[in-house]
Amino acid sequence: TTLGALAVGDALNVERAMRPTDRLGGHLVSGHVDGLGGVERIEPDARAQRWRFTAPTHLLRYIAKKGSICVDGVSLTVNEVDDAGFEVALIPHTVANTRFAHTQVGDAVNLEIDLVARYVERLLAGRAQQGE
Repeated sequence: TTLGALAVGDALNVERAMRPTDRLGGHLVSGHVDGLGGVERIEPDARAQRWRFTAPTHLLRYIAKKGSICVDGVSLTVNEVDDAGFEVALIPHTVANTRFAHTQVGDAVNLEIDLVARYVERLLAGRAQQGE
């Protein structure tokens, strides 16, 4: 986790837990850090910014184009993914209202992969063990 590098008063993305009656407006996030990535590039993209992150090889298998990923506690949609990392588009509101306003190229970020991807892998592994 990158939390140890933060100083008192630094920004941090924290959201209240969803209630069972709330509408799910993003993807399921548990708050567990699966690994560290890095900010490789930030470029303007129309009225947004395109951010490229590096990710550990063992996590890239769970990251899919148009799928979800949590970066530093923020649920995001993946625009592109390859063998070294992935890209997302951040609108000005997201940048201004999250830790991304203070994040720069070269910074480390916490990554949480999509919870559904973990369950799919587990289910498929179980089927393979049963010979299905």
